[in-house]
Amino acid sequence: EWQFFPPEERANILFKAAEIARKRKFELSAVMVLEVGKNWAEADADVAETIDYFEFYGREMLRYSEKQPLTPFPGEINEYFYIPLGAGVVIPPWNFPLAILSGMSSAAIVTGNCIVLKPSSDSPLTGYKFYEIMKEAGLPDGILNFITGPGGKVGDYLVMHPKTRFIAFTGSKEVGCHIYEIAAKVQEGQIWLKRVIAEMGGKDAIIVDDECDLEDAVNGVVISAFGYQGQKCSACSRAIVHEKVYKDFLEILKERVEKIEIGPAKENYFMGPVINEASEKKILEYIEIGKKEGKLLTGGEKAEGNGFYIKPTVFYDVDSKARIAQEEIFGPVLAVIKAKNFDHAIEIANDTIYGLTGSVYTKNREKIYKAKKYFHCGNLYINRKCTGALVDVHPFGGFNMSGTDSKAGGRDYLLLFLQGKSVSEKIR
Repeated sequence: EWQFFPPEERANILFKAAEIARKRKFELSAVMVLEVGKNWAEADADVAETIDYFEFYGREMLRYSEKQPLTPFPGEINEYFYIPLGAGVVIPPWNFPLAILSGMSSAAIVTGNCIVLKPSSDSPLTGYKFYEIMKEAGLPDGILNFITGPGGKVGDYLVMHPKTRFIAFTGSKEVGCHIYEIAAKVQEGQIWLKRVIAEMGGKDAIIVDDECDLEDAVNGVVISAFGYQGQKCSACSRAIVHEKVYKDFLEILKERVEKIEIGPAKENYFMGPVINEASEKKILEYIEIGKKEGKLLTGGEKAEGNGFYIKPTVFYDVDSKARIAQEEIFGPVLAVIKAKNFDHAIEIANDTIYGLTGSVYTKNREKIYKAKKYFHCGNLYINRKCTGALVDVHPFGGFNMSGTDSKAGGRDYLLLFLQGKSVSEKIR
């Protein structure tokens, strides 16, 4: 019955959810500080983004429900409108455990679909808070179905089920490709081709040109690389620096990084712990690889503290083909690569299987135009950090193995959860 609820009613539930989230902002932030180790600033931003998704997708539903323009044809009344896909599965990540989860889920719900929501095993409580908000906002039973469990067992079953119409996923490339593969197989009793909406991470680069404000560039790199312990798909993991400013860049970078304080998230340190023991082990293994592939500028080991704390780590003189320059690490590890010139820097930036975010620091307008044209990533930033996308300001999603370029927080996003229906009536 949900698909036949007036779009205004569905949108109003999201507007109520936004109001509830505003009132519960400190509680929701505290849950993320506790559950996934975000400091208070990062957690507050996560809730703010959640509220933005509710407000934006509610208004977008109203826009999509308007009469769609068609070319008139004599003797006919023609209509074109959007209907929901059906029942789908939403599998969000732990690193934005409220914002991404809420964005994916609310987009599916407001467009008239029903979903099974399986949060990450690392952030089930945050996911349940979203469930509470939606129920308090008046969402009828049966539309949002919340289930926890390990992805390999629960996730695969849901993705493969013949009644599943679509899958919205955000997470690693390995899991995303696995979902894409098993969703493509038509199961017995399945009467549609499943739609997969996937965002799968990146190996994001910041280009530092010789014609830039070097202090500003270093600050952008540091915040992008080590904010939330580098555990953002948009995090800078490669700094590609023009050889003319390479030495000066490293000196300023070392000084900045070594000032970063590490400690418990609840005490609002800039860097807290990484998400779990398995992640810590993987990051430390990459650090050991980095010691062989490049020169260690700073960090390179665990930090003190009762938890999974790793020092912000920077390697320099890294070859662009090195593993730490090609593989997603998802932790506080930065590879600095020297470029001969701006064209060479763009060539290096594009030389990965990913294409999510990127940034360029330069004052040269011609180089900016060149970056806009040739830097192949879904979100390109000029003279600013490569993290911190805002809803309907920086629609977010990437190219190549970064996913299906599903622009979350953009004007195309709701269309991914809808299908078009054309109706033509002969009148004479």
